[in-house]
Amino acid sequence: MSEFSAIIQNVSRFITLTKEEEQLFTSLLRTHKVRKKQFVVQPEYVCQYRTYISTGALRSYFVGNDGQEYTIALAIDDWWISDFTSYINQEPATLFVEAVEHSTLIQISYQNEQTLYEQVPKFERFFRIHSQRGAAAIQKRMLWSISKTAEERYEELQKKYPQFLQRFPQYVIASYLGMTTQFLSRIRNRKIGE
Repeated sequence: MSEFSAIIQNVSRFITLTKEEEQLFTSLLRTHKVRKKQFVVQPEYVCQYRTYISTGALRSYFVGNDGQEYTIALAIDDWWISDFTSYINQEPATLFVEAVEHSTLIQISYQNEQTLYEQVPKFERFFRIHSQRGAAAIQKRMLWSISKTAEERYEELQKKYPQFLQRFPQYVIASYLGMTTQFLSRIRNRKIGE
């Protein structure tokens, strides 16, 4: 099994590649190993890579004027993560993207992605679908944050992504759910007591 087999499988869910197209694609990728707490993207620097998580866990967040961290996204094995606004527009990032575990990432640079579009146009379809699904997920998450109680958000996360509760620290989960760590502890303790 090659180091790129997982990303090839991910792409193959949406487009079919010939062996030559696979070879071109993988020649434009780089593998990047990061340690826990290491940043992949930081504010004020242009995000140079679209990142696929081969193994590991990352989160994206920003720091508000109040100094508080606000977690925007959580991502684990076989997911993509980046500061997509920075990457797509090639402008300074507003988000931090940080490894929460030691992780192995596969990345494509902005320039190599443009080359890929020219050489294998069907990749535009793949990344369009990827972007559309991302936009739909963001909209769902916004509505979820507004319309659900804190307890409902926790229960839904527990049902939909139980692995998040195992792989991300409680303060990250609390930030993602839009609550304090103390409030999340109370919810969890109530659930244990039920």
